[in-house]
Amino acid sequence: MATDERDPRAVAETQRRPRTRLDQPRPPRRKILPDYDPEAFGRLSERIARFLGTGRFIVWMTVLIIAWVAWNVAAPDHLRFDTYPFIFLTLMLSLQASYAAPLILLAQNRQDDRDRVNLEQDRKQNERSIADTEYLSREVAALRIGLGEVATRDWIRSELQDLLKELEEQQRTAVFPPENERGRDVDDR
Repeated sequence: MATDERDPRAVAETQRRPRTRLDQPRPPRRKILPDYDPEAFGRLSERIARFLGTGRFIVWMTVLIIAWVAWNVAAPDHLRFDTYPFIFLTLMLSLQASYAAPLILLAQNRQDDRDRVNLEQDRKQNERSIADTEYLSREVAALRIGLGEVATRDWIRSELQDLLKELEEQQRTAVFPPENERGRDVDDR
């Protein structure tokens, strides 16, 4: 029997679907949207938001609007591209605002993320500083307790002064014994 004895439906199923190997990575899928670097886009949005918040942007925007209005009022009729109600100018300003707001929000979100990371690092540093301070205060307390049992300079000085007083007292009593210890002569009157 040289013919294939397998089920014809199973053969048809395996012929329709290619076999995938589990020991190899899948081939990359075709993407609908182009690839972009989110960090590069975020940095660009921060630069734009930073520029939108400057006086330079206000000056350039004012110059552009004045030039737009002046051109569309003073230029010959066939060269004007936006007549008096300046609807195209309004559209352009709305378009600029519709892009500026999300870019500013994106820049603020990125700044919030950086602030959150910095606050977390500061909190960890503060915890380490507190732990170090507690350790050092325990060590200082242990040293104070240890020094309480060690002879200090003041203690030694006071002991030496006490001994010196005792020696002086002994010398004085050796040279001049007290009268009650000395035998009194009868003739000593």
